Amino acid sequence: MESAAGLLTRGSPFAAFPASRPVASRDGRLPSQRRDRPGLAPGSLTVLFVEREPSSGRLTAPLARWLPVLAWAAVIFAFSSVPDLGTGLGTWDTVLRKLAHALEYAILGALLLRALGRLWPAFALGVVYAGSDELHQNFVPGRQGALRDVLIDVAGVALGLLAWRRLSLWRRSA
Repeated sequence: MESAAGLLTRGSPFAAFPASRPVASRDGRLPSQRRDRPGLAPGSLTVLFVEREPSSGRLTAPLARWLPVLAWAAVIFAFSSVPDLGTGLGTWDTVLRKLAHALEYAILGALLLRALGRLWPAFALGVVYAGSDELHQNFVPGRQGALRDVLIDVAGVALGLLAWRRLSLWRRSA
């Protein structure tokens, strides 16, 4: 008597899911790429959606690009949720906090450009997040959102985009 798995798959995972079977021929071409039989063969498009073997354990490219963005956005959100970040240093306290704002958003801008690969969408997303962060601070006791802080954050995003672009150009030329 066959096992339950054998009944479902008839001994092969490809028997149960034929669309997941590789359809390229021995020379690596899809059936639609063969000169003797042009046109699309049934199942040939399914290969386009296979990025990796499920057992390889590697992250897919989009996840590897967006995970740092999401993690850094969570760090910014966590800092924005702290009721009072004052150090008691007077003017230096204000200067250091504004520089920290610019730096954290410069990092976000660089990560967004790395994830998106396009300058203006990365800048727009950074601006939207900066605005939402200041809006969030209005609901945190002891904090308040300010347009001045949004502008500092946007300047930080722009600096991060510029730095990432310069670094990318430098790496290509090296």
